[in-house]
Amino acid sequence: MSKTPKKHTLPPGFVWGTGTSAYQVEGAWDQGGKGESIWDRFSHTPGKIKNGDTGDIACDHYHRFGQDIVLAKQLNLNSYRFSIAWPRVQPDGRGEFNSIGLDFYDRVIDCLLAKGITPFITLYHWDLPQHLEERGGWTNRETGLLFAQYTAKVVDRYSDRVKFWTTFNEPWCTSFLGYQAGVFAPGLKDEKKSAQVAHNLLLAHGLASQAARRAARQPIQVGIVLNLSPTEPLRPDNEEDRTLAEEGWRRDCGSYLDPLIAGTYPQSVIDKIGDFEKEDLKIINQKLDFLGINFYMRNVVSKLAKVHPIVGAQYTAMDWEVHPQSLRLLLNRISKDYNKPVLYVTENGAAFEDKLDTSGNISDALREQYIREHVQQCALAIEDGVDLRGYFAWSLMDNFEWAEGYSKRFGLIYVDYATQKRTIKQSGHWFARLAAANAIEM
Repeated sequence: MSKTPKKHTLPPGFVWGTGTSAYQVEGAWDQGGKGESIWDRFSHTPGKIKNGDTGDIACDHYHRFGQDIVLAKQLNLNSYRFSIAWPRVQPDGRGEFNSIGLDFYDRVIDCLLAKGITPFITLYHWDLPQHLEERGGWTNRETGLLFAQYTAKVVDRYSDRVKFWTTFNEPWCTSFLGYQAGVFAPGLKDEKKSAQVAHNLLLAHGLASQAARRAARQPIQVGIVLNLSPTEPLRPDNEEDRTLAEEGWRRDCGSYLDPLIAGTYPQSVIDKIGDFEKEDLKIINQKLDFLGINFYMRNVVSKLAKVHPIVGAQYTAMDWEVHPQSLRLLLNRISKDYNKPVLYVTENGAAFEDKLDTSGNISDALREQYIREHVQQCALAIEDGVDLRGYFAWSLMDNFEWAEGYSKRFGLIYVDYATQKRTIKQSGHWFARLAAANAIEM
């Protein structure tokens, strides 16, 4: 006899959203007075991006945002997370602002509000003005002061209509992938600079949080978005593996959560930062109205030489393990260790091989299953007492996937890049039903 699924209702007002970022979807890289970004320069450098792809056109969202917001409404979203391209509104990252760029985001915000969708703005999603990179980029403390000035300008401009603001998306990616591994813009490989950048980004977050609250035209919510992958032992009953896992947690998660929420760094982190002033931690430790968590996978460690692939595990097209239970564990640990902060899952999703069938549909059952299982873990975490307020699937539509170019698709909406035709996938239709019901079958 089959068991009847139990429906778990999410709290009233729970946020159902999707996300995008400016460089991944907008295109129009040199239109409307926009300045060059580090990702424009990086993607135009031969050998940096798979298949020589660039974000020059991407999803042409700059010209098609109205159509995309209509589709977002069809997904029953009540919130949409997107980023402002700093060089679109301030081409050099200092000095004059660009009225055409500022007007563009006015139109996006007004279009969202007209559809009953709450804007959830990211101030920095990796596209630093190239002009600032040539003056040291995020290795230079002055960049944080300029970022705070840019923040004040856009918050003053849009906060009459926008309540939710995040300073940075995934500072770990900027500092490690951009300045140490060299696989993201600006493509440097310097461990010392990477440590300084990690600190300077958190300092810039603090400065920008102060600037945003001073500039706000109404009470606003200010937070930051971190990509957090909990480190777990391959053998939970093995003490050496457990010790390694805890070291991984402290390195990858604690080194961001501790300064942001508790105002502390381990001495080992301070020792790596060349330019550190005693007031820095006080500036970093601003009140967080919420913390955004981007979760895709866990890290697994062991004293054994081989931990990948894990026997019996499922992997996405990005070669990331599918392990939804780790999301619940992550949410609970943050809630327990950091005094129950307000949390949002600001990104969660998966790349799989998507193909149009003969009827023009995309049956992406694996993505639907991935999102369902992770939302189930969110529901269980709320039951555990975690103050989780919303879930944003990544992403609204297929887009430029950074170093992978257009070879990986994460969207709930399929994009034919040759024609720019959009098609809602099976997972998107399912997500629309989920959002409308505000309940998940367990």
